[in-house]
Amino acid sequence: QVQLVESGGGLVQAGGSLRLSCAASGSIRSINTMAWYRQGPGNQRELVAITTSGDSTNYADSVKGRFTISRDNAKNTVYLQMNSLKPEDTALYYCNMHIVPTHQYTSYYWGQGTQVTVSS
Repeated sequence: QVQLVESGGGLVQAGGSLRLSCAASGSIRSINTMAWYRQGPGNQRELVAITTSGDSTNYADSVKGRFTISRDNAKNTVYLQMNSLKPEDTALYYCNMHIVPTHQYTSYYWGQGTQVTVSS
């Protein structure tokens, strides 16, 4: 059974930094895309950043130049380095991976979410 476990959220002042991590475990053959989404109070879930197996990346306009997504394929882990945080970055952050399991169908998997709160 594939599972995603996130860590690194917390409370930070505006202008500060946080680093989120998300590790996949289980019988995994390969992982295609790795991504971070977020859902703020009263908002829909939105894509924050995504990285492909070819290491290309894409970001939401609201985080370009402040957030960096990276991956460690040997550890089946994706990271989100968040700098110059703003109160509007406050949200529940979810990781998402497109995983090819060893004995199951390829599917998208979600983490449980980690809270990021930015105070002004």
